[in-house]
Amino acid sequence: MQDVSQGGNGSFGLLAPAKINLFLHVTGKRDDGYHTLDSLIVFADIGDRLAVRPGEGLSLHIDGPQSQILNTDTAENLIIRAARAVQAHSGSASGAEFHLTKELPVASGIGGGSSDAASAIRLLEEIWTVGYTLEERDALLVDLGADVPMCYGARPALARGIGEVLTPIDTLPDMALVLANPGIGVATGPIFKRLAGFAPPVETIGAVRSFDVLIGMLERYGNSLEAPAIDCEPIIQDVITAMGALPSCALARMSGSGATCFGLFLTQSDAAAAAEQLRSQHPAWWIANGRVLKEPPEISPLPLEPGAP
Repeated sequence: MQDVSQGGNGSFGLLAPAKINLFLHVTGKRDDGYHTLDSLIVFADIGDRLAVRPGEGLSLHIDGPQSQILNTDTAENLIIRAARAVQAHSGSASGAEFHLTKELPVASGIGGGSSDAASAIRLLEEIWTVGYTLEERDALLVDLGADVPMCYGARPALARGIGEVLTPIDTLPDMALVLANPGIGVATGPIFKRLAGFAPPVETIGAVRSFDVLIGMLERYGNSLEAPAIDCEPIIQDVITAMGALPSCALARMSGSGATCFGLFLTQSDAAAAAEQLRSQHPAWWIANGRVLKEPPEISPLPLEPGAP
């Protein structure tokens, strides 16, 4: 078994990228209550910013434009829960000070909390000597939540099971996207209760090397949770319609359990122009544009400043 310890010291930062479900088929429900799925996931260069440095105990400072709607009890934040799990699995008594700049909407279907937790673990592996195996780390990730393993990998993949069975997809073309949220969070539970039935499993994805081929493939699939989410929050349909009407938008769809929706574009300039137009039409919405990542964001050393990581 491989040890994933890296050790190190100092202060480090990392983008916790948004996760987008290009399609999502809910295929069944297990005896333990978890739903099974087939989903093609990608990550964007849009996300929260997380920094860490060694410290006494575990602490978390949160700021940023979306910080005001987070639970103020930082002790229960998934970042701190992830750090406690790393301590428990590795036997480490080290401490850490985290600084989260919250840019992504909360409870919005793009994996913000899970991506923050997965990024926290990556950062802790940089500053602590964790001493657990890959198998132990993978178990830790699943225990924290179904989305955390895919967010730890942060690369295009076909996700199966409850999201923990990942097959990397290395042949996706370059593409850009626009994300939009109408300013609402959506609870997952009520949406699953409205799910009328299960979707068929998705065949294994072959090589998808062009943007047009990708869009054609995506049009054969969908998001099982989109209709139930629109039933809960009809404004989601307004977002999809507005996104789909933008120039050069090849596909518009809801991500995850909503309410964030995405549009796919061939080029970053197309996405930037579309995002600017959408902002002018809907100034109250959260809107961002960027590119789809092929590799996970890199960990960067940061200057140590007194009082903050």
